[in-house]
Amino acid sequence: MSIRFREPLNQLVKSPLLHTRGMGFLPPERIKIYDDTLREGEQMAGAAFSPAQKLKLARMLSRLGVDVLQVAFPAVGESEKRALELCLAARKRGQIRWDVEIQAMSRARRDDIAAVAEAAERAGVPTRAVSLLILSTGSDLHMKYKLGKTLLKTQGLPTREWLGCPLSFYREANIRAAVAAIRCARAMGFAYIEFAAEDASRAELGYLLDWASACIDAGGTRLSFCDTVGCLTPEAVDFYIPPLVRLARKRGVDLHVHCHNDLGLASANCVRALSHGATHAGVTLCGIGDRVGIAALEQVVMQLRLLYGITLPRLQTRLLGPARHLLEEVLGFSMPAHQPVVGDGAFAHESGIHTAGLSIHPSTYEFIPKKMVGARRRLVFGKHSGSQAVAEVLSRHKRDLGRTGAEDTRQLSETLRDWAKREREDRARGISEAELLKMAAKRSIQQDF
Repeated sequence: MSIRFREPLNQLVKSPLLHTRGMGFLPPERIKIYDDTLREGEQMAGAAFSPAQKLKLARMLSRLGVDVLQVAFPAVGESEKRALELCLAARKRGQIRWDVEIQAMSRARRDDIAAVAEAAERAGVPTRAVSLLILSTGSDLHMKYKLGKTLLKTQGLPTREWLGCPLSFYREANIRAAVAAIRCARAMGFAYIEFAAEDASRAELGYLLDWASACIDAGGTRLSFCDTVGCLTPEAVDFYIPPLVRLARKRGVDLHVHCHNDLGLASANCVRALSHGATHAGVTLCGIGDRVGIAALEQVVMQLRLLYGITLPRLQTRLLGPARHLLEEVLGFSMPAHQPVVGDGAFAHESGIHTAGLSIHPSTYEFIPKKMVGARRRLVFGKHSGSQAVAEVLSRHKRDLGRTGAEDTRQLSETLRDWAKREREDRARGISEAELLKMAAKRSIQQDF
């Protein structure tokens, strides 16, 4: 049981908020959580969601409070069309919040856009009821060497000219292709059209601004900046995002930031972009996605809340833990124990020094309030355990132990501690509280060791 402090906690420890005030975040109600678990998340190696599973996750994410759900890439096939159809129909029935934006992705191709429109028609909703993301690119590398042959075809040129054409040709062709796709989507009745610059974190800023301006002129409503290979640094965020924010505000569109996590910076970079006035944080549950994933929903939300004092009004953070469990159920495998915020290890303690501190007050070794994210604290016993942690567990279960005839004594605590240390060195995992209590319930335990 923790003690009651005689001084306010903010007098005993310095708050991170002392260093993060006065930044350029929008008001909390204008910051949007753009969840990509169902589309980007499925690109994680070994992940695959059926349409019914996507709907199940979408309903949980709606309860959690996300603002945008990117559901599918319908041009891939019938399963993706069906997933979009199910989610649109569920929102129509009220099973997904009416204010959740449901989005599908397409390439800058007419047939891709038509596949999204077909799914909307099958769900019995107009195309204006579904948001469309059109994937383009920002870097010369992608324009010439990934999309080069496609761009040549769109301009009516033979592919044999691929390598010989200068970068200037591909830059112009890329803009024309994006503009044509946006106009095509407008003609099909789409009202919300996002235009995404893949590999934008390795693009020339001047070209990005020209490309974005052309897309807005064509009818695009949201700009998406993608750090496709996860090479963005906080300093690069400071370089790219402010001018893009200025353009977006001047032209009346939003700015979505999608950061990959190859170097472990995705969530921090995403929050940094929001601090410059970006409107939409691109995230997935537990950060799942292509390669090592993107910014994690739970990390971005809790960083905003605890480090910057920004509480997003729609987010039900107590559902973060249950959402992670549902994701694991659907995926068929567990998230790493050391996953920040929601991992099994986030509130698990073994060290005797730590558990002794926790017995005085949780704030000694836990910065995130466990109830805030729907988590429970666990004491794991092993090589580093102290007798005080064992005594605390025995004290909580004194009545149950009494029924077995075991007596809660200091000697029993020390005996169990020593047993756990020895056992842990012979195992690949810690000793659980349940195992510890089972050993304590054996009347002869003190004679056994």
